[in-house]
Parts: sequence; C-alpha cells; structure tokens
Amino acid sequence: MKKKITKSMIFMLTICLIFSYITPLKANATTFKTNVQTSCDAIELINLDTDTVVYKKNENKRRAPASTTKIMTFIIVSEQIKDLDNTKITVNKEVVDRLLGTGSSLSGIKEGDILTAFQLLNCMMIPSGNDAAMVLADYVGKGDISKFVDLMNKKAKELGCTNTHFENPHGLHDPNHYTTAHDLYKITKYAMGLPHFTEITSQTRYTYKPSGGPNAENNRTLCTTNLLIDKNALGGKYYYIYARGIKTGHHDEAGYCLVSTATADGYSYMCVALGGPEDSKRAEMVDSKNLYKWALTNLELKNVLRKDDPVGEANLQYAWNKDKLLLVAEKDYAAILPKNVSAQSVIIEKNIPEKIEAPIKKGQKVGTATLSYANQKIATVNLVASESVEHSELVHSTETIKSIFSSGWFIAIAIIIIILLIIYIILALIYNRKKRNLKRVKKYRKM
Repeated sequence: MKKKITKSMIFMLTICLIFSYITPLKANATTFKTNVQTSCDAIELINLDTDTVVYKKNENKRRAPASTTKIMTFIIVSEQIKDLDNTKITVNKEVVDRLLGTGSSLSGIKEGDILTAFQLLNCMMIPSGNDAAMVLADYVGKGDISKFVDLMNKKAKELGCTNTHFENPHGLHDPNHYTTAHDLYKITKYAMGLPHFTEITSQTRYTYKPSGGPNAENNRTLCTTNLLIDKNALGGKYYYIYARGIKTGHHDEAGYCLVSTATADGYSYMCVALGGPEDSKRAEMVDSKNLYKWALTNLELKNVLRKDDPVGEANLQYAWNKDKLLLVAEKDYAAILPKNVSAQSVIIEKNIPEKIEAPIKKGQKVGTATLSYANQKIATVNLVASESVEHSELVHSTETIKSIFSSGWFIAIAIIIIILLIIYIILALIYNRKKRNLKRVKKYRKM
C-alpha cells in the first residue's frame, strides 16, 4: 500500500507543478513670428476660419475683464428671453441706484422707462451701460441678480472656460471676477452665433425711443465706446476700416480691454486684448489694429492635406494575403500659414496603433495625425482606412496558434513539463530499480 501511495504522489506532484504555471488563455483583444510690439498684458489673436491661434501673449493669465463681461451677460439674456423685440421691461429705480458711487458707465436710461429687451441690449453693449446690464439681470433673475450671475458661471463652464468666474453682470471690479484672453475668445465666439449680437456690437450709433414711461417723448441716441470702429471719434485716430465690434472695457484694476474682429479678403480674425496700460495711449486699440494689419497682410490659407492623401500605413492582422493598410486623410485640410512658407513646412506627426485587426471598412477611423508649424500645433486630423479589408478566420486561427506556441509563457511551461517528465522518468527508474532489487533480496532469502 505504501508503494502505491509513493507512485501516486510522484504523479500528482508533477500535475500540480504544471498547472501552477498555467494562466487562463485570453482572447486577442500657433504662434507665428511677427515684428508687432504689443503693450497689453494679455492678448490672443485667432483666425476664425480655422480656429488657429496666430498670436498669443499671457493668453491663460487671469485678468479682470471689466465691461467685456457684458458679452456673457448678452448671452444669458438672449437665451433666457425668447422674444427680445416684444418683451417689455420697466426700469426700476432701486436696481439702477445700486450703481450710485461706483463710477459706472451709464446709458442714460431713466426710472420708469419701459424698454424692450432688445433696446436694453443696445443700451448695454454700445455705450457700455452698467445700468442696462443691471436691469436685464434683475429681470431675468426675477429680482435676484445673484441667480443671473449663477447662470453666467454655469454657461462659462459649458463653454469650457476653466479660468473664468463672474460676480456681477457688468464687470465692476471684484477679486473673484476674472477671465482670460483665451476664455473670453470662447465666450465671444459663442455669442457671435446668437441673433442680433454682431448687429448690435458693430453699430457706432443707435437711436431709440422708450415705448412708455414719463420720459418716452424724445428719441435718444447712443454712441459706441469702441474707437476701433468709429471713424468720427478722435479724428479717426484708432479707426481701422476692416474692424467690426465688439466690446470695450475699462477700470483701474483691469486696465483697458477690447474684444474685436476684423474681416478682409475672405479672412476673419478675432483679437482679445486685456490689461492695456493706464497711459492714455489706448494700447488695446493700437495692439489690436497692428495685429490685424500684420495677420491680414502676412498670413494666408494654404492646402496642407487633401482628402485621400496617403499619410501612413498600419500593420494589419487577420487579413488574407495582406499585412499593411494604407491610411489617408479623412478630409481636405487647409491651415493658416505665413505667405512665404510652403505647405510642405508643416510637420505631420502620426499617431497610429501598433497593429489593427480586420475587418476594416473604408473610411473607418484608424488613427490621427497632428499638424504643427514653428513648434505650434495647428490641427489634429483623422486618418482613415483607404479600403475595406475582410476578416480571414483561417489566418486568425493560424496566427492565434502561432502566437500561443511562440509566447514566452508557453515555452516556459513546455520546458517545465519536459523537466518534470525527466524527473518523473528518473524517479520511476529509481523506483523500478529498487523494486527489482527488493525482489532479488526476497528471492535470495527464500533460497
């Protein structure tokens, strides 16, 4: 009985050692060089046709936005009041009186005036009326301006503004009221898609008459604070013929601020300039104008990639008689570049998986390519399959078996099994020799 146990133990030990090494099989599963000198603390110039940043300076630095805040105020009012032309709002003295002693810019609206939301938006954006901003915020917030401000901050988050926080609807200084040039670009670009925004902010003059109230008998005319678009202001000193809108801002802590756009020869740009110095030279106007001139003169749209242009190859698995797949650009792509620079100067950095598995459909996204110029990323383009490739079950099975037999763990297990078999054979031989010797001894004793 003891001999049988010994032999069984050797066999079981061998099996246990083998399975201790086995794991379950798993199924294969920009800024461009310019000689323009700028004085504002934070600036960003963006080509609106391609969303390309062509000039930046402290674009993510938190700055007080002053009255450029009213761009977000416009957004909230526009989205909360569906009928701007026919929604009538009465100017409440208590609301307007909150601005007493603040040195606010005012539009001249008066207690008891009955104005449409559209008229109030003009009063807020053209002469930068803090009074109009307060009346609109009070109306939308149903008497609670803080609720309106909550909507402003919620919208900022929705637009991806990570360095923006508002404390009021007009932009008067508060330590917790800030944004950045880049965030303000996001806010303004969104606002440009709303009804009436570009129409209102591009005006230099606006004449209106209240629809009711004790002071409704006379027309009132508003004048823009934006010297970049007003050729009659200061003898046209800061006027730029291609500029349009959008909003000025100023107080001691913010310095001079300006968000504007310019369009010429089929190209459109936005410039966000914050923190112009308090030296009366109006750096926000000068910087914006000079940057527009430079961009419109020196930059142009160049074709970089065309749809179906070959960009790279991907290693292909499980396809019959095919181990490479050609990848092409998903669509045409053009980039803003200096006029004297060839499109071939754009560096294409491919991000392609080490291998892909069939089946693949033509046009299916496989990877991406990052386009950059002068160490600045200008775009990320999808790379897609140039053709459809069917799955081969035979190739799949063959590759699976090959991968199993060539894998490190399989080779290790095979070596262990061989070693254990050798040990088993040696032990079996020793055992059998002892068994034969025992038989001889017994036979000898019987003799």
